[in-house]
Amino acid sequence: MPQADPHTYQLYGSEFSYYTGKARAYLAYKGIPFEEHLATREIYKRIILPRVGWPVVPVIITPDDLTLQDTSDIIDFLEQRFPQPSVYPITPRQGLAALLMELFGDEWLKIPAMHYRWNHNFEFILGEFGRMSQPDLPPEQQIEAGRKTSAPFRGSLPMLGVTEQTINAIEASYEALLQDLDRHFQRYGFLFGSRPSIGDFGLFGPLYAHLFRDPASGDLMRRIAPAVADWVERLRNPDPKSGSFLPDDDVPDTLVPVLQRLSKEYLPVLTHTIDATQEWLKQHPTEDIPRAIGMHAFTLEQGTPREVTGERAIFPFDQWMAQRALSFYQQLSSSGKQQAETLLQRIGAEDLITMNIQRPLKRENFKLVRAE
Repeated sequence: MPQADPHTYQLYGSEFSYYTGKARAYLAYKGIPFEEHLATREIYKRIILPRVGWPVVPVIITPDDLTLQDTSDIIDFLEQRFPQPSVYPITPRQGLAALLMELFGDEWLKIPAMHYRWNHNFEFILGEFGRMSQPDLPPEQQIEAGRKTSAPFRGSLPMLGVTEQTINAIEASYEALLQDLDRHFQRYGFLFGSRPSIGDFGLFGPLYAHLFRDPASGDLMRRIAPAVADWVERLRNPDPKSGSFLPDDDVPDTLVPVLQRLSKEYLPVLTHTIDATQEWLKQHPTEDIPRAIGMHAFTLEQGTPREVTGERAIFPFDQWMAQRALSFYQQLSSSGKQQAETLLQRIGAEDLITMNIQRPLKRENFKLVRAE
């Protein structure tokens, strides 16, 4: 594929894409030269499907013609080529917390992100999907095109646990999260100081593409969490390669409520997901790993002390993401593990270190496969 600059990376995605936002913000902060291309039908047909094998964004093509897909894999690959400044804190508490925040943003915040997009920003997002798919059509026809191309995304809401029974709890939980984050970003530029971490980029995907950029949810964020909106703007236009993590492996007190929310809401889901995935892998030793392997319960608070329970799909991909945090913890020294454990105890996430993953997963040829 011809390129104007032999050192430029090619990013294929869209402005309203959850994970494209994560990749774009990372590229901008690291000062990596890149050109962004809207993933139109023609781009999918000519570039993405031949290289990746299935329709997905973002996709990055490197100057030496390598294809990268999945934001965590993209960032890990580019960290090797552009190591400074690293977006991964190396100290025990910050390093583990950053990976947990990436996991939280990538996998758990899909629930409010998809709810607000499809239940509060419907007409807007139809136009966005149509514009991406067929940019040459007039706006009216783009909306109709968007109605067709977006149907699988809106249809995935029940799999994520977004139903009439859970919507009020989803909104209550999300607004409480915004307020927790707002208190933190009133004091700090990013999660762990003045340098964005992998955790910031994980949060940025949903909090920018769906919950800031979509108009109704963007108005909500600006109204009840203006410091979060300011953080979004900082990551949209970052000062490349600037800033530092807090000294002494400090995880600020203002971040603890956010991590406690992650632990209370998502850790039980993650624990059961891993257990179910391990059993599925045992029972299906030769089958391709599907996107979902059944349904299970999850619980959200809808105002103290009421809790609401819903059902959502079990996604094996969550195990792969969790392995990143577990691997970081397992590679720490004895003293490092002790320091990390003090954080886990503080946020109610001690169960993380006892998760038993005998059948790990890896990504190969852009798909999830068994690692053994």
